[in-house]
This record gives sequence, C-alpha cells and structure tokens, in this order.
Amino acid sequence: MTPTTFETEQTYGLRKSLSRAIPYILLTISILPIIIGYAWIFIATFSVRTEGLIPKDAHGNIGGLTLQNWSFLHNPEVWNATLNSFGIAVGMVVGVGFLSSLTGYALARMNFAGRKGFLGTTLLLHAFRPEMLLIAIFQVLLFIGGIPLIGDWVGFNTVGGVALVMITLDLPLGVWLMKGFFDNLSWDMERAALIDGASRFRVWWEIILPQIKPGLAALSIFTFITGWNAYLIPFTFTIGSKVANLPVLLNRFSGDTSLGSWNEVAALGLFQLVPILVFFIFTQEALLNIYGGGSKGGA
Repeated sequence: MTPTTFETEQTYGLRKSLSRAIPYILLTISILPIIIGYAWIFIATFSVRTEGLIPKDAHGNIGGLTLQNWSFLHNPEVWNATLNSFGIAVGMVVGVGFLSSLTGYALARMNFAGRKGFLGTTLLLHAFRPEMLLIAIFQVLLFIGGIPLIGDWVGFNTVGGVALVMITLDLPLGVWLMKGFFDNLSWDMERAALIDGASRFRVWWEIILPQIKPGLAALSIFTFITGWNAYLIPFTFTIGSKVANLPVLLNRFSGDTSLGSWNEVAALGLFQLVPILVFFIFTQEALLNIYGGGSKGGA
C-alpha cells in the first residue's frame, strides 16, 4: 500500500466517522438547554441559593446544600393537592382509555349510518380550545351540581367535575388515536371468534385490546400527563385549596412568596415531576413497542 493510498483511506475513514457523529452532535446541542434547565432545578432544590448551576450559601460561598426547600412535605395542603392531581390523572387514564377504545373499535370495525359524519364531527370538536368553552362548561357543571348525589361528585368545585371536563376535552384525540391502531389490526382472529359465537364486547376485551397495548400505553401517558399538569380547567372551576391540584397550588405558592423562595418553588416543581417519571417507567416497554402491532387488515 502506497503512502498516497493510505492517506486517502485515512481521510475517507475520518470523513465517514465525522458524518456519523454530526447527527449526535446536533442532537446534543439541541437538547442541551433542556438538560441545563433540569440540572438547575435539581441543584436549586437542594441549595440555599444558586448562581447559575453553582450552589451557594447565604454568604456567597460555594456549597450551602440544604433540605429546607423540601419542608413543604409537612404541609397537608400539598398532599391534598397531590391526591387531587392523582385523582384527575387516573380518572382521565381510565375514562379516556375505556371510552376511546370502545368508540375507536366501533368506528374501525362497524359500518353504520352517520359514521363518516361522526368522525368528521369528532375531529372538528378537537379543534375547539378549552378557552372557548369555559362559560359553557361552567353552566354545564352548575347544572350537574344541582342533581342530587351526582352533583356532589362531578359538579362545580369538585375533583370529579374537573376530571369529567378533562375527559370530555381529550376524547376526540383518544378516539382518533385508537381508531388508527384498530385499523392496523388483522381481521382473522376477530372473525374466527365471531364465527365461534363470541360477542362483540368479548372480542374487543379478550382479543383486540391485548393487541394494541402500545397504543393504550401511549394514550395513557398522554392523558396522565395532561391530567397531572392540568391548570386552566382546575383553576377555573375550583375554589379554595381543598379541591386545588398541584399546578394550581404551585401557582399560588409562587405568587405568594418572595424572590428568595424560588428554590422552594423549584423543589415543589420537581416533586410534581416525579410521578410522571414513575408512570413512564412502568409504561415505557409497551410504549417503545408502539410499532409492533398486527398487520393491516381490511373488510
């Protein structure tokens, strides 16, 4: 091998390695601000104060690590708000998941009058922002609140009422997402079960749902995060700390404190983030298999 040939191959290998590294470099640069932001939150929660990413004590010296910012864990209002947030999020996961999977299955597998119109209307409803419907939702919740027994659970100024509104607003997206997964499933097992005498509900529950676990995982994560981080609807339709969720409490907490307490606000924000991470850990296996569904069928 001549020196010229060696240098040519070396240059080619260098260019090839550089071309492979460029996407990773660009990706790292693009997510660097997010990483720095999360790093600051984590450092700030355990520091008296910070200058950039450097923790400092009250005298300006490097250090000043403390657990004082987490003293809110002894506040009953925080745990009550956490329970309210959890109730809204779980209610959305169950409500949106159940109704969307049933509706999506019907739209994907059955032909009935008004099917296309229903699909178009569902998509149109998703275009309406919650801000446009606040007055109408308020009137509906007041009406439901006047119904004996039911109004105490899902009326105005109740956690159930907030969950009901959030489920309704997220249903259009859930229906379309589930319909897409049902459309990509083969009809073979379903037809065999129907020929053997299984009901539509049993086919949906025992045969179809196990095949769309990635879709259910994706929808569960989206709805859980939406419900857990909900602010506008809980802030608008609840009064007082008894029915407030974490984002509403965090807003009040940050609005009622001085600039010297922002580290406590960061700690409360990190506390709010933990359940989302835990929920993602338990659903990531199904979520990462989102393209592992059945082959596309037709009828």
